[in-house]
Amino acid sequence: MKNTPLILILCVLTACNFFYQEKHRKSFDQLLENYFQGSLELYRINATFMGDDRYNDTLPDFLSDAFKVKEREFLSSYIDSLFHYEDEYLSPDELMSKKILIRDLELELKGTTFYKDLMPIDQMWTFHLTIGQLASGKGAQPFVTAQDYRNWLIRLEGYLQWMSSAEEKMKLGMEKGYVLPKSLIEKVIPQLAAMTGLEVSSHLFYNPIKNLPDGLTQEEKMELTAAYERMIGDKIIPAYQKLHDFMAGPYYEAGRETSGYASFPDGEAYYKHAIQVYTTTDMSANEIHQLGLKEVARIRGEMKKVMEEVGFKGTLLEFFEHVRSSKELMPFDSPEQVIENFNVMYEKMKPYVDQLFDLQPKTPFEIRRVEAFREKSAAAHYNRGSLDGTRPGIFYIPIPNVQQYNVFDNEALFLHEAIPGHHFQISIQQENQNLPNFRKNSFYSAFSEGWALYTESLGMELGLYEDPYQYFGMLNMEMHRAIRLVVDTGLHAKGWTREQSIAYSLENEGDSEAKLTAEIERYMANPAQALSYKIGQMKIRELRNLAEEKMGERFDIRTFHRKVLEDGAIPLSILEEKILSWISE
Repeated sequence: MKNTPLILILCVLTACNFFYQEKHRKSFDQLLENYFQGSLELYRINATFMGDDRYNDTLPDFLSDAFKVKEREFLSSYIDSLFHYEDEYLSPDELMSKKILIRDLELELKGTTFYKDLMPIDQMWTFHLTIGQLASGKGAQPFVTAQDYRNWLIRLEGYLQWMSSAEEKMKLGMEKGYVLPKSLIEKVIPQLAAMTGLEVSSHLFYNPIKNLPDGLTQEEKMELTAAYERMIGDKIIPAYQKLHDFMAGPYYEAGRETSGYASFPDGEAYYKHAIQVYTTTDMSANEIHQLGLKEVARIRGEMKKVMEEVGFKGTLLEFFEHVRSSKELMPFDSPEQVIENFNVMYEKMKPYVDQLFDLQPKTPFEIRRVEAFREKSAAAHYNRGSLDGTRPGIFYIPIPNVQQYNVFDNEALFLHEAIPGHHFQISIQQENQNLPNFRKNSFYSAFSEGWALYTESLGMELGLYEDPYQYFGMLNMEMHRAIRLVVDTGLHAKGWTREQSIAYSLENEGDSEAKLTAEIERYMANPAQALSYKIGQMKIRELRNLAEEKMGERFDIRTFHRKVLEDGAIPLSILEEKILSWISE
């Protein structure tokens, strides 16, 4: 090589570096895909919800010690593997994926060190409710072929084992002092009782047999009917009865009188961890509490301005009641008029949407009424469309009683659930072919719900909120999320009681005591989840304000929105890094 020209040596080194970098990237991409496939194999119910039918006949007992060991090994191995990949050889997108996955895996691994699994059942968030949804035949578990029906019977064997493990975990929790509050146990007992003392043919788990598909033979129908009757009568009902008797008896007697996690030995550490998981920030409980108090005060001030604008004389709570009971805000005679009102709103917005967004989804969008069988208990919500565009994104509206349908928050509701809220964010994420599979299917409440809440504030920029009552509707929805910052941190970090939290909510929003009680009990069951909405919204708004201030006339709102949405749902800490980098460039 002594006489080899320097330029040739440099070319060889450059080529070697290029090939090494390409090999490095391909290996990294394969690692991400291996992680995604491994996670589906480990958490098999997740695969079912994604439409992947490979594991529909299995359900590992994820409360067992053996599963916990396997889970920790899985998480640790991928953390170790990710650190082997050097940042300098990764593209910006790959580097973001590495940061996101390491963060998530480390938090999941940290989560396995707490005792939350000693309280495996609550009234809102836990697995017995997920299984009930699937068992109805109306959920993600398919019931189309005879094999689908057999798969569910096999999966139920796993669920029976989970129920047994849940009881054992709760008994251990009683010994260690980790039990639900009595007020939450009282809500679970009727849920379990509803699955006992029934004729098999009236049981929720029998619903798939009531809807046997036409493609089955008569012999298959008879075989499956008999198998489901045996499963429900001999196993499911007795298992629910056993769990019910345990929770209504010794477990209820052991139920705690305290409301928050602060009463547990590791409660402070767990709540700090939960805040990191759900808000994707390192904010402290006290910072969030103080932020919530300021936001509640600010929004109250805005609400009083609306009261003055419409000429209402009275207190804020009286105005809440006036808005919710005003016949002028219940103008419809038919469900079709409700749907048409949303369509008119959408048409009015369209020109303004183009002014705010240069990145928009290709997935079709529709507005539909919620089906009759679930309308009474459903809230307005968004269902994502399919990747191939054959199923549109759907904004569902429940209209159980059209004469009592109140329109005061409809504009904010549409912005949040539909456009440019969940439909834009979720569809853009799904359509991004550059994202690895684990990111296409990722969900961060602080980002997704934070974005949807942020879009509610865009109403005036989108030609809406000309009616002061619609603006008040937006404030009312924002107030609900601001109150969460106060009461969630109050419950779990400041020793607030359930009753104190209910009273605070009643002072600041107009919902019924029964509804607000259910909300407070939701926060008691799953600490920090409720913080994510408002924290996400405020971070996105903060980043927008900073970009406008630093960039001045160079700031373009369409580019800002594209920067926020283009990478799908990501932790707020990583979104902040990205936007700050964009501003500095």
